Order: sequence, then structure tokens, then C-alpha cells
Amino acid sequence: MSLRYIGFAKTVLIALVLAMTPLFAINIILNQYAERRAVTEMEAMGQSTIRRAEEAISSTVTLLQRLDRDEVQTCSAEDRVIFEKLVVENGMIDAIGLADAAGRRMCVVPDRELAGQTILPPLRSDGPLVGIGMLDRNYLGARAAVISWDLKDQTRLFAEVTPSVIALDPGPEYLRSYRRSELRLGNNLLWYSVGGYNSEGSEPGTALTVQVSSELYPLVATVTAPVSAALIVVQDLKVVAAAACAGVAILFVAIGIWLSWRPESEASDEFAAAIRNGEFVPYYQPVMDIESQRLRGCEVLMRWRRPNGVIVSPGQFMAYAENNGHIFGMTRHIMRVASEEVGDLYGDNPDMKISINLFAGHFLDREVIADIRSIFEKSRISFQQIVVEVTERHPLQDMELARKIIAELQALGVRVALDDVGTGHGGMAYLQKLGVDIIKIDKMFIDSISSDDNSTTIVDSMVELADNLGMGIIAEGVEQEEQIERLLELGVTAAQGYYFAAPMPADEFIAFSERIEDEARERERLAAEAAAAEKAAAEARADDEAA
Repeated sequence: MSLRYIGFAKTVLIALVLAMTPLFAINIILNQYAERRAVTEMEAMGQSTIRRAEEAISSTVTLLQRLDRDEVQTCSAEDRVIFEKLVVENGMIDAIGLADAAGRRMCVVPDRELAGQTILPPLRSDGPLVGIGMLDRNYLGARAAVISWDLKDQTRLFAEVTPSVIALDPGPEYLRSYRRSELRLGNNLLWYSVGGYNSEGSEPGTALTVQVSSELYPLVATVTAPVSAALIVVQDLKVVAAAACAGVAILFVAIGIWLSWRPESEASDEFAAAIRNGEFVPYYQPVMDIESQRLRGCEVLMRWRRPNGVIVSPGQFMAYAENNGHIFGMTRHIMRVASEEVGDLYGDNPDMKISINLFAGHFLDREVIADIRSIFEKSRISFQQIVVEVTERHPLQDMELARKIIAELQALGVRVALDDVGTGHGGMAYLQKLGVDIIKIDKMFIDSISSDDNSTTIVDSMVELADNLGMGIIAEGVEQEEQIERLLELGVTAAQGYYFAAPMPADEFIAFSERIEDEARERERLAAEAAAAEKAAAEARADDEAA
């Protein structure tokens, strides 16, 4: 008997053994999946709370620093007018004032009784410039925070941050109904807590606990939930598994037979063949100037066009490509094809930008710099028109090397954008350490910007941060006109999303750009005619009055 048939027999035997106890195996898998998913959700809940707290603190510190820089440092009537204006303009701030060395309010806007109450710890000669404390005022489990800035004259500027900034309750419903979330500052000072679950006294293994710490401030978010809550998400699946036991047994046997005959490298070979055959193609999503309604450029997105014409979205193959190293060849191919397909369009429009997505592995060596040089140095697309996007969703393994690679790209004239801002691992650390030129606001914040004050506050903070750091800002995932109006109010002028256009092949993108330019010229012509008519009318009125 050949080794292949022996292997086949062993595979079928293993499949049959597994098929005898499918429910046991499925229950273990589902329980583990439920706990992993719950932990991931809880980490996301903690990260969301940390991000909101970091943004509130950073925005408030920036405001206090600006007051110090502009010498608005007293309780004079003129300074109080400025305090009042800032309180009105900043939805996250309830009050601004001055405190003395003992931590007592000297004045506060809006006016309220001072009563000698101590709101800050006494000043120390070796104390930090920024102080953070808590007030008794609370809302939905969140306390009002007080953030101070030392003026170095025995007084401190302070701002009271409204509790509603932090009093959000993220996460899926099946966890929020049972968990407890806490945010603590420094030496166990409670800022926010929600939920009544308490794991003390619980049996080992019956509770899940996740802690997330801030990289910028002494903040720790803790989320605790019973394991039983996590298992709710798989209850229906367990019922289905029990009902389909016979079918699962057949499936195991079929999979065993298939695996015994299918070469292990077949999937990888198929993927490599798709790369060689040019099946991975660029699609182009326009980036628009929402003030002038002109085209600013595009983001190049990858699609898998199978020989039968079916288009496969990146979500179905990108993780495999990254994990198996295929992504490097695919990215080179996409850049090369894009330079050929839209090179003439970009050569005729030198102000347009083309964004190319890179992943964390591209920042582990300098090969991506050589790729960009070799592909674009003879293309009509100049280095100054290229933007490379690095996502915040996947952590960079070597921040120092990544910074050097980014600096070399910027030396060529290539700009660097941080994608998915506010959703991943990097946060403020990426903005500080990587020296990016552009930040892209993730769709999750844009979706609720016209209906959720907290999303508006976060976007407003991002815009202010971008302005302070001299960076560009682009909104992603715009789908509604109300979102555009709100973005314009907040000072965002560049956006992309299905409201303007879905990602499209090169010929459609070139036609789209020509149509947008024709429409812009027509608007300018009509505006010029209207201005000329208004001028002529004004001159006629002047002549009549002179007569």
C-alpha cells in the first residue's frame, strides 16, 4: 500500500474520530471564541474610554497653553471675557478660571460661589506643569475633571471638563448589560464608572477582566464582565450545532478526504499565480475638496479580479496576503499599474495627489523606498503627488526604523498619511513619533457626526490637533450631505466616500475627473457672468443717479 493511501486512511480515521464528538469540540471552540471576542470587545471599550480621556485632556491643555502664551493669565474683566468666549466655543469645557497656590479658586467663569473650596492639590516647586483632578459634580457615573496649567507665579489656569465628555457607554449590548467599566487617574482616583457587576468573591475562571493604560497620561481603564455574559453571543450557535450533529459528522469526513488529496501548497500557488497573471488590479476612490467641489486626487484600493470577471473585495484576501508575504509583490504591481493607467491624468494635473496603502511590514526595511523610486521616477506622476498611508489598526514593530523610512520618503517629496485615526494602537504616539503630514478621520466617527455630540467633539479635537501640528486632514466614509455640512462647520475641507463616488476602475476615474473639472469650469463661468451682470447693473444705477 502506498504512503499516500496510508496517509489517506489515517486522515479519514482522524476525521471519523472527530466526527464522533462534534458537539463537545464545537462547544469548546464556541466558548473560546466567545471569550476571545468578549475580551477583544472589552479591550476596544477600554481603548475607546482612554482615547476620549486623552483627547479631552490634550485639547484642554492646548487651550490653557494658548491662554498662557497669549498672556490671558489674570482675573481681570478683559481676561474673564476671553474665558467666557472659550467656554461657549468649547462644548467639553464647563468653566475656566484661576486657582491660587493652595488650589482654591480665585475666579471662575461662568461665575459661581468660590466658598474657599480646594479643587487642586497645593503647588509644589517640583510639581508638573499640568495637573489633573476630579470634582464632586457627576453625570451618568462620570465626574467633572479639572485640568490645570502652572503659570509659575504661584497661580494656575484651570478648566473644568464636563462629565458628559467621558460619560459614554461603548460596546455591544450583550456585554454592556452585565459588565462594569471604570476609568481611574493616577493613584486610584476614580473618574468614571458604569455598571454594577463585581467580580470579588467570584469563582476563578468565571469573570473576564481587561485593563488598558494610556501612553500619554496616568490613566487606566478597567472592564470586567462575567464569562456567562460572553457566552450569550454563542447560545444560538450551540442550538444549531446540536441540531446539525449528523451533518457535522458528514462534513468532517468530507473535509478529511479533501485534505488528504489536496496539496498543502495549492492555496499559496493559486495566490501566487493570481499575482503573476495580474489579477490584482487598482481601483480609484476620489478625494474631493468639499468647499470648491473640485477633485483633489484619489486613494488607490486593491481588488482581485478573477478570470471569470468576479471582483473580490480586500477583506477576503488582504489578511492572507499580509501574513504570507504576498503583499509586497502585490503592492509593487498595483503601484506600477496605477502609474501607467493614470500617469497622464496626473501629469496634466500636478496639484492632484494619489494615495497608496502600505501595511506595517513595509516599514521593516527600506525596500519600499526603492520600489517607489524605481516605479515613479520615470512616471508622469511626481514624488510630490504621492501620499503613502500607514494604518493605525496594526502596530508598527519598530517605531524608530519606521520613522527613518518615513523621513526618507518625505525627503523625496512623498507625503505620509495616518489612516484610521482613533481606532487602533498608535494614537497620539504615532502623531508625535512618526512625523506624518496628514491624518484621516475614520468612518466610525463620520457616521454619527451629524447626530452625536461626542463624535463631533472628537472630530473637532482632531481638526484642532491637525491645525496645531500643521497637518492636513481628510474625512473618510462620507455618505450623507448632512455630514458634509457638519465637516465644513468644523473646518474639514477634504473628504472621500460613497457620497461622491465608489472606488472605480481607471477609465471610469479618468472620466469622473473630467466631468468634475467640466462642472467646476461651468460654475466659474456662471459665477463670472453673474458678477459681470451685477457690476453692469451697479454701473447703470450709478449713471442714473448721476443723471
